[in-house]
Amino acid sequence: MDKKQKEFLYELLRTPSPSGSEFKIQKKWIGYTEKFADRVETDIGGNAIAILNPKAKFKVLLAGHCDEIGFIVTQIDGNGFISFGPVGGISHKVAPGLRVEILGEMGNIDGVIGVNAEHHGGLKEKFEYEDLFIDCGFKNRKEAQKYVNVGDFAVYRSEITELKNGLVSSKALDDKTGAFIVAEVIRRLKGQKLNVGVYAVSTTSEEIGLCGAYFAAAGIDPDLAIACDVTWATDYPTVNRSKYGDYRVDGGPLLAVGSPVSVKINNMLKKSAEKKKIPVQIEVVPRITGTDADRMRFTNTGVPIALVSLPIRYMHSPVETVSLDQIENVIEILTGFIKDLTGRENLKPLE
Repeated sequence: MDKKQKEFLYELLRTPSPSGSEFKIQKKWIGYTEKFADRVETDIGGNAIAILNPKAKFKVLLAGHCDEIGFIVTQIDGNGFISFGPVGGISHKVAPGLRVEILGEMGNIDGVIGVNAEHHGGLKEKFEYEDLFIDCGFKNRKEAQKYVNVGDFAVYRSEITELKNGLVSSKALDDKTGAFIVAEVIRRLKGQKLNVGVYAVSTTSEEIGLCGAYFAAAGIDPDLAIACDVTWATDYPTVNRSKYGDYRVDGGPLLAVGSPVSVKINNMLKKSAEKKKIPVQIEVVPRITGTDADRMRFTNTGVPIALVSLPIRYMHSPVETVSLDQIENVIEILTGFIKDLTGRENLKPLE
């Protein structure tokens, strides 16, 4: 990954995009991909779609969701303090004492999630969202309502931190890394001789129900679809590896195996990884993947799917951590996989 590509990834990470408010990040994604895609489209679900070789009959859909977990304003009290609830699977347990930005109509507003001082009893041992509040410094409700409305979204404000050994930490690596990866696959395939059409999609609202993926697959009607997402690394203290598996943040991309996943697609992905001498880890998904792949699978007459995941530490926190080398490895596997497709692949499992 060169400096320009890293800057694009970091720009995605810095752009707030809670589920339901992905407009700004999609415009940036489109601005990046339209330079090398044959065509860029949008759809009713708010997805951004970069296409190569659109006349090809055989179509490959690559999906990486651009939305992040966040908060939504539920109430403003008389003193200007703001109550809030979750958007997606965001834990209240890591929220106290952190900085946020509220995405107001008139612009973004900085705030902090207040914490009761230990001298005054501290937080309750068991607390919920209703025990928390955002302090933006407003004097009263009237002043607050000049900047913030009930229903406004908010996200963590966190800095991108480069750690040792090529690791990077930030909010929203789940799954802006996926949106970055599918865009980068399009960039690297530009000018290559392809036997298939490639549809890279920055999908919306994955965190609240895999919504964008349904619209994308229903509209594109692909012959195969691959979700590019993140999954849990377990290589840090406190994780029960005998229960959750042994997955290393630098151990290679993860291929999902199990009932929902196409064995034929997985075999081709494994061959691509072997050609490039990239190690892969295996993740078991007995019933569902919990990603965009689940919705894409059930569109139209059915779509064979696979899931390639980036191992991530501290998922759904402000300090999610991934390996930049593994981002590169996912891109390499996918570009090699697509270049090897003939467009005549039969993905029916019994044929």
